[in-house]
Amino acid sequence: MKNFMEYKGYQGAVHYSDEDQIFFGKVMFIRPLLSYEGSDVTSLREAFHQAIDDYLELCEQQGKPPDMPFKGTFNVRTKPELHRRIVTYAEEHDTTLNSVVTQALERYLAQR
Repeated sequence: MKNFMEYKGYQGAVHYSDEDQIFFGKVMFIRPLLSYEGSDVTSLREAFHQAIDDYLELCEQQGKPPDMPFKGTFNVRTKPELHRRIVTYAEEHDTTLNSVVTQALERYLAQR
C-alpha cells in the first residue's frame, strides 16, 4: 500500500482525518504549498489533479517555469577522503563521479 498519488510527474500525499471524516493531502517535493481534500477517494484524486492543473496553468500565465520534483540533481556531502576515493575509482575505471555514485545508489536500493 502506498500513501501517495501521482499525476503529471508530481506526487501527492494521502491522509485521512477521522475526526473531520475527510481525506486530505499536499503535493510533495516542491516549494509551493499545494493542498487538496475530498470526502472520498474519487473526490480526493480529482482535487489533487485539479491542484496540479491549476498550478501549471498559473505558472504558464505568469511566464515562469513550474517547480518540478526530482530534477535529477542533488548535493551529497561526504568526508574528503571518501570523495577522493570515489574520484580516483572513477578515473581508474574511465568513468565519471556521477556514474559511480548513480551505480552505487542503484545497487544499494536493489538490495532493499
